[in-house]
Amino acid sequence: MYASLGDSLVTPGRQAGQDMQIFEIIEVLGDNGSPPYRVRAANGHESVVYPGPDTTVQHKS
Repeated sequence: MYASLGDSLVTPGRQAGQDMQIFEIIEVLGDNGSPPYRVRAANGHESVVYPGPDTTVQHKS
């Protein structure tokens, strides 16, 4: 997985009826765009994540 500052991580809902989660990448902590990433959720909460296999990257345009 490769991501850069400003990209988004998208994780599908884990239970039926649960919406996907979208996080803005605000810092890349790994080498050459690899995880972990510091992300910000829509509610402003920040955390460091190691994305799972079902997470995708939406690259900024």
